[in-house]
Amino acid sequence: MKSVGIDIGTTSISAVVLDNQSMRMARAWTISNPGFLTPAHPWERLQDPDAIVETAKGLLDEILDDNPDVGVIGLTGQMHGIVYLDGAGRAASPLMTWQDMRASRPLADGSLICEAVQARYGIKAYPGYGLMTHLYNVDAGAVPARAEGIAAIPDYFGMAIAGNTRPLLHSSNAASLGLYDIEKHAWRRDILREFGEDGGMLPEVVNRYQSIGSYRGIPVSVAIGDNQASFLGSVRHSDAEILINMGTGGQISLLCDRALAAEEIETRPFNEDGYLVVGPSLCGGRAYAILARFFRECAKAFDCAQADPYAVMSRFLEQPREGDPMVVRTTFDGTRERPELRGGVDNLTTDNFTPWGLTRGVLEGMVRELLDRYETMRRGLGVQRSRIIASGNGLRRNPALQHIAAEMFGMELALSINTEEAACGAAAAGVAAIGQADWRQAVGFRGGR
Repeated sequence: MKSVGIDIGTTSISAVVLDNQSMRMARAWTISNPGFLTPAHPWERLQDPDAIVETAKGLLDEILDDNPDVGVIGLTGQMHGIVYLDGAGRAASPLMTWQDMRASRPLADGSLICEAVQARYGIKAYPGYGLMTHLYNVDAGAVPARAEGIAAIPDYFGMAIAGNTRPLLHSSNAASLGLYDIEKHAWRRDILREFGEDGGMLPEVVNRYQSIGSYRGIPVSVAIGDNQASFLGSVRHSDAEILINMGTGGQISLLCDRALAAEEIETRPFNEDGYLVVGPSLCGGRAYAILARFFRECAKAFDCAQADPYAVMSRFLEQPREGDPMVVRTTFDGTRERPELRGGVDNLTTDNFTPWGLTRGVLEGMVRELLDRYETMRRGLGVQRSRIIASGNGLRRNPALQHIAAEMFGMELALSINTEEAACGAAAAGVAAIGQADWRQAVGFRGGR
């Protein structure tokens, strides 16, 4: 039997057909997301949920027409954002994505919703988290009059193809909206009431993979978070492996049977008694793009505008190591908890103040941010891992970065066997949802250390 995984991203929609025996991708598709709507205000980042559903459904139909042996459909996609739903389960608003910044604006009393939640309850909450967006809308009187519920976009897609009128969220998506107690598996209704929300908009939540209905006679699995899906689609021995993803941002993820509360660390639901402990870096792979921009500007200044900065940087990295490189802090945009931080350079010498020294220093800085997160996890959880599974184009396309990551972590590094990790993980979750596999076996999870 085969399974289909659909990943509804911010800029693209990806899909895979997964061989359920080997857990390997048989074929993949990527198409463009319909894109952003023109906002009325500069802080808005909005998309058309029905256009996304139509586009993703068209891709799914094409896949099912060509693969009559598909036995289940799994879903994932961009987290944090919300769409309001009417009583019939149709969109009553645009999708307010994870990039929407309205929750960074003052409420009517002049306070900031994210700061107020953190100050009063010690809960980390950020603009773009769906319930922060919603509470701002409640305060501003901007909740659509016909709205009776909320959902994330992959959940809305699941509702649409299964013909459901009410959403069912997996805990991984529920937690991404904020104000969800991951250990009690319950919404923080007390906090919502304090800010004027009676909880009537909140969807039902489950903490296991299960079917939400069917499409064309094929079971559809509850949508799971894209971070969780990427882990499920990449890692096979979770007691020994960590997942490092390097795309525009960076992220290290580790599966454990308990939560961790620590600076710059998030604990997210995975499934039942498993938690995904995550350490993000905001710049991640974009730090390398910023370095490329620097070299591109240098090339223009020297009338060499046609030079490819990435090719030049690759040649720098082929040179043998010559002493210690610069120590570059790649926190160019700060961190989640310390947005005021900026990047910097230390350990400058007469020998390493070179293009090689800067290039190597930036790559090491990208890795160092994630290594610091891992050390926090290792100490806080009392765990030890020995192997890196690498995903994301920032790592997959940069052998030098792979080598540096393995060297700095002191671990073996292997690339994820599947390139569309999130879509593959969604497909695997679908297989578990219909009882054809156990999620613990898929990732080698035995609990504890």
